[in-house]
Amino acid sequence: MDTVDWIGFIGVFQILLAYMLNVFGKLEKEDLTFIILNFAGASLACTASVLMQYMPFIILEGVWAMVSLITLIKYKKSV
Repeated sequence: MDTVDWIGFIGVFQILLAYMLNVFGKLEKEDLTFIILNFAGASLACTASVLMQYMPFIILEGVWAMVSLITLIKYKKSV
């Protein structure tokens, strides 16, 4: 695996970890850890997609990262 693969792998792992922890009741969608895992994971996966020049996942992960960032900003304003 090369560097781009590792960036994408780590990003996807973070997204899946957040999802699994939510499904198993360990994290709520409003938890800061859940929000950060989604934002960091989507950002890394988007970066890997940009480096691979694969537009469908650039759009998917870019939107996921933006939504997570907006959620993070709303969380910070409410604290």
